[in-house]
Amino acid sequence: MTIRCAIIDDEPLALGLIAGYVKKTPSLELCGTYSSAVQAMNELPNNPVDLLFLDIQMPDLNGLEFSKMVPERTRIVFTTAFEQYAIDGYRANALDYLLKPISYADFSEAVGKAMEWFNLKLKAESEKTNFQPESSEYIYVKSDYKLIQIELDKILYIEGLKDYVKIYTEENSRPILSLISMKALEERLPAERFLRVHRSFIVQKSKIKIIDKGRIVFGKEYIPISETYKTMLQDYVNKHII
Repeated sequence: MTIRCAIIDDEPLALGLIAGYVKKTPSLELCGTYSSAVQAMNELPNNPVDLLFLDIQMPDLNGLEFSKMVPERTRIVFTTAFEQYAIDGYRANALDYLLKPISYADFSEAVGKAMEWFNLKLKAESEKTNFQPESSEYIYVKSDYKLIQIELDKILYIEGLKDYVKIYTEENSRPILSLISMKALEERLPAERFLRVHRSFIVQKSKIKIIDKGRIVFGKEYIPISETYKTMLQDYVNKHII
């Protein structure tokens, strides 16, 4: 596939450099260059793109502010000379973050991530026609600028933090960290397979092997069961007691 892209940067040299990189990358089509976010705000709606190379520090309207106005279908790669904006870029749901001066190798790596994301999106959309929530066997989550497929059957439990979730699976010793709310993820999971047992924890019912003193045991980890969700868990367990 070919990714339609645009560049927004108030520095002419940086704008020209990235434009040159785009033109020599076969998978990209350059659809516009803009010297300010204000200019792009006025012109991009009439010329929508898939991918935006967006500078952060710009007068009048900076890249982080402008990113909130970009439609969801357009993904963003931030470009900046200041490394401290990396976390802000991640929170803004960017695909990647390029630190100036940008080498073609780093640029190509970001394009590779974009291509992977769009291919996965196309795959998901092509399967959506025959999608049945109860028969879904996997979900996609964004982690470390990547879109990762997780098989539902491999999930043990999920821990919710302030702005993130940690997804613990049978295959990985480390959890998969994703910037998504616990509520949003819970809505994506099939209720017949997953159960919330605490404000901060969701477990897969079939993976519950041991319940000890009001806690679910996963190896060395103990998951608390709150009074709010205790009845639902007890109802599930009672159905399987012999």
